[in-house]
Amino acid sequence: MASEPTQPGRRYINRELSWLAFNQRVMEEALNPAHPLLERLRFLSISATNLDEFYMVRVAGLYGQVQAGIDQVSDDGRTPAQQLAAINQMAGKIMAEQGRYWNELIGELAAAGIQLVEPEDLSKDERDFLDTYFLQRIFPVLTPLAIDPAHPFPFIQNLGFGMVLQLRRDLDGSIMNALVPLPQLVERFIRLPGK
Repeated sequence: MASEPTQPGRRYINRELSWLAFNQRVMEEALNPAHPLLERLRFLSISATNLDEFYMVRVAGLYGQVQAGIDQVSDDGRTPAQQLAAINQMAGKIMAEQGRYWNELIGELAAAGIQLVEPEDLSKDERDFLDTYFLQRIFPVLTPLAIDPAHPFPFIQNLGFGMVLQLRRDLDGSIMNALVPLPQLVERFIRLPGK
C-alpha cells in the first residue's frame, strides 16, 4: 500500500520564519545569567540590528512581491502576503520581548553601577555639562534639511539616526518640516562626570 504524499508546506520550513526563530534564540542569550552583563546587553543589541537588516532586505523583497501582485507560493506553501502576515506577527512578539529584556537589563545595569538617566533625573551641573557638550561636539556637525515641495526629499541612510522636526517661523507662524540626520560619529551615550 502506497502512502499518501504530504503537502509541500508540511515538509518545508519557511526560511524567513526560520531566520526569525534563530534571531529569537540570539535575543534569548541576553537573559542567560551564564554570560557577563555587558555581553548580554550585546546579544540584545545584535538581535535588534539583525531585525532591522531583516526588514530592510528580506521583508522589503516580500513587500515588493505583494505590490507586484505576485501570489506564487513558497516551498512551505505560503504566498508573499501570507509570509508577511506570519513574519509581522512573529516579529511583533520578538520586539515586545526585546523591550521586556531591555527593561530587565536596565535594572541589572543599575545594580552594577551603570545608570541610564532621564532628563528629569539630571542635576543643574549635569545639565550645564550636557549643554556645553552639545554646543562643542554635536551642534557643529548637525545639518538640518528642509522637507517641502521646493526641496527634494533628503537621503536617509540605512540604520542611521535622525530627528524629524516641525519648525514654526516667528515671522508669520507658518510651519516647516525638517530632518536633522545625526552623524555616526555622534556618541549615543554620554558619560556624565562624577559618580
